[in-house]
Amino acid sequence: MLTKDEGKMPNNILIIEDEHDIRDVYVEVLEEAGFVVDQAKDGEEGMEKIKAGAWDLLLLDIMLPGRDGLKILNEMKNTPGLKKGPVVALTNLNSDNIIQEAFGAGADGYLIKSQVTPDKIVEEVNKFFNKED
Repeated sequence: MLTKDEGKMPNNILIIEDEHDIRDVYVEVLEEAGFVVDQAKDGEEGMEKIKAGAWDLLLLDIMLPGRDGLKILNEMKNTPGLKKGPVVALTNLNSDNIIQEAFGAGADGYLIKSQVTPDKIVEEVNKFFNKED
């Protein structure tokens, strides 16, 4: 695995997830894997952090209070320069319509939260950074 010291690893991940326990697990396993992780608990806070731009990959929950993930994706799609890297939609809705809507709004991938283990999150993030475990 590459380390930050080798200077080759994009390492800033923003997680926008309203479920505290899920967010904490994702933060813990990604930090253990060597990533720098920022987090937001809702769409409004998340949008501010997106605009700040200090991320290389965004893990975005679709069902958020206030501004949901689809609204955020559409805003990113319609605002030049707002998308800084890959966006992975997180959902518990195993619905083709929601998934297709997320892709149509600019998501680069998706994960069904109820089907993903913590190790799988790291594996999927590594795929987006074209890294080996």
